[in-house]
Amino acid sequence: MFTGIVAAVGKIESVKPLEGGSFAGVRLDINAGGLPLADVGLGDSIAINGACMTVVEKDATNFRVDVSRESLNKTVGLDTTTEVNLEKALTLNERLGGHLVSGHVDGLGVVRKFEPVGESWELVVEAPHDLAKFLAYKGSIVVNGVSLTVNRVTDIGAGADLVCQFSINLIPHTIAMTTLKHLTVGAKVNLEIDLIARYVERMVSVGAAGK
Repeated sequence: MFTGIVAAVGKIESVKPLEGGSFAGVRLDINAGGLPLADVGLGDSIAINGACMTVVEKDATNFRVDVSRESLNKTVGLDTTTEVNLEKALTLNERLGGHLVSGHVDGLGVVRKFEPVGESWELVVEAPHDLAKFLAYKGSIVVNGVSLTVNRVTDIGAGADLVCQFSINLIPHTIAMTTLKHLTVGAKVNLEIDLIARYVERMVSVGAAGK
């Protein structure tokens, strides 16, 4: 589990294909930046742009993870040398500063607006159709590993054509401490819906089916 509070911005320094042809994944060599690695062991989890990955090698400054082809197909930003948001797995003696995050990406959103508003920035993301029901005013959402609060939700269209756009206010601290500063209109982002919303939807749908 994670909190969605980014601990450091690291950088993917190399992407090496694993054996297995076109169906194989890749091994990432990541410079941890300001993320301390002294207490990280092999097999530990680190969220990379919101995707939970397992450490398979490490040294004083870098760690390496293997990313499956399935994970590459379901996420963005894990197949190229670029800056990434990093967070170590939550321990029971830490503050829960964001919200409970599993590190499992639910879908890819598309940035529709990213503009300064006063001292902050407004980020508008279009979410996939199947995630629209999980987005709510003042609810939580994870964008590229960052726990954020939804300020506005707008549903466009109906039925199978429904798309959902949500707006987020990014304060200067978030801009400075994460990779969200690099977003541009049209860019894809990793999204994880609120954990509680996921279970509520399941309970409601099963209850309705049983009537």
